[in-house]
Amino acid sequence: MKKVVLGVSASIAAYKAASIITELKKRDVDVHVIMTQHSTAFITPLTLQILSGNPVHVDVMTEPSVERINHIYLAQNTDLLLVAPATANTLGKIANGIADDMLSTVCMATPQTMPRLIAPAMNTKMYENPATQKNLATLKEYGYEEITPVTERLACGDVGIGAMAKVEDIIDIVMAKLNESPLV
Repeated sequence: MKKVVLGVSASIAAYKAASIITELKKRDVDVHVIMTQHSTAFITPLTLQILSGNPVHVDVMTEPSVERINHIYLAQNTDLLLVAPATANTLGKIANGIADDMLSTVCMATPQTMPRLIAPAMNTKMYENPATQKNLATLKEYGYEEITPVTERLACGDVGIGAMAKVEDIIDIVMAKLNESPLV
């Protein structure tokens, strides 16, 4: 069984994590969820735990097992890392080596040979901001692949690029990557 670590950051699109988990589970993928603290204001860890059938990780200082270091274990015992939604803040942290929460720490510990996907979700101005674009370019240099956001009406009412890609498109990309990568 293939294993995916799904990182969920604090965007209104966080609710789509439930659909991503559901669709991956239908395809016999074992999903382990990491949430940023602020993402828990958009969707509860309990919801994602029930859907995934696995504990949801929020606090890097919580170590459920004395036999292993949780963030290292999650990073090294998976077939693919997916951050969806990926906010400007999360992209900036990962691109600049800031590891101050569970998600950014796992991203830092994930082997560069592993498929790593990011699905940005934010306001158009934030997405087009030179700092965000520079962070995306840096992440691509580091081997991350962007699942490009789409143009539509955003939560703020603006119409433009920045909405997280459609769940079905994310699933197609994840499954294609899983089918081309060997088990870790």
